[in-house]
Amino acid sequence: MSLKYFFSRLKKPKLKPKIFTALAIFFAVFLILPLSPLSAFSANSSAKIQFVSPNWLAENSQDKNLRILDVRNFPLDYIEGHLSGAVNIADTAFRGPREGLPVQYWNNEKLGQIFANSGLTNNSRVLIYSDGRDVLGATMVAYLLERSGLKDIAVLDGGYTGYKAANDVTKEFPQYKVGKFTVKDNPSVRVSLNDVKKLIGKPGVTFIDPRPEKLFRGEENIWIRNGHIPGARNIPWVTFMDAQNPHKLKSLDEIKKILADKKIDPKNDIIVSCSTGREATLQYVVLKHLLGYPKIRIYEGSWTEYSAQKDLPVATGDEKLT
Repeated sequence: MSLKYFFSRLKKPKLKPKIFTALAIFFAVFLILPLSPLSAFSANSSAKIQFVSPNWLAENSQDKNLRILDVRNFPLDYIEGHLSGAVNIADTAFRGPREGLPVQYWNNEKLGQIFANSGLTNNSRVLIYSDGRDVLGATMVAYLLERSGLKDIAVLDGGYTGYKAANDVTKEFPQYKVGKFTVKDNPSVRVSLNDVKKLIGKPGVTFIDPRPEKLFRGEENIWIRNGHIPGARNIPWVTFMDAQNPHKLKSLDEIKKILADKKIDPKNDIIVSCSTGREATLQYVVLKHLLGYPKIRIYEGSWTEYSAQKDLPVATGDEKLT
């Protein structure tokens, strides 16, 4: 039924009141529903991010759409040895200054250029790895790929060290043609500073802060103001990782227990905020894509941006679980 037909019928007296009421409700819902707060989540893509073993790469190595990103930050590490076919693009290349703030994600046009120059297209499947504690760089790039519209993304569990322990690596550089990558921005994965202001203290909203305990408590003098967002739960990112290899996840059962001990309700609207928006990506990937939490987003500006706003509340000391 077209809107023109509907309104033409309103002029005719034979239209029954009950039908008029039903149609009015229908069009009201149809027009208003997209403005609902839930629309941010309903707009969420069907992207998949997974942590995979080295065997996964062996099983998928013949896929012509598969691209491998080595996001280690020191180029000589890559030159000395890397996974066959891997392209080196340091995770630090994805961020820079914006409006005076450091380490902010580049705009969509520049992100698209970086991905295209790395051999990606919008149809690529992507495997990402780094090494050691820089698993955060791998999950950050995975998050940015989801944010940019890619659907099939994987992080190598155990990273380069874990892979090299049982597999051959190479010094040969890959050969490929630079294609086209158009960023299809997905705003449902993140919140802005204005969103954060409205969500602080709101029932059904949980902030998770994955920074080290001393930074969370405000005991180290790093930022303009030190501490955390009031009400935030402190779950340091390293608690999710294997003690011997911080690029390898603990079992999901162990991670579930960590979350349960912190009284994280999967049904809540969960915002992950860290120092610069990098640490947050690990818990975002794990909670959303591995554990299936339905409403989880990243505050990209994180404490770098928040602490510079002198009118916003700052809490210090230990978290207060309720």
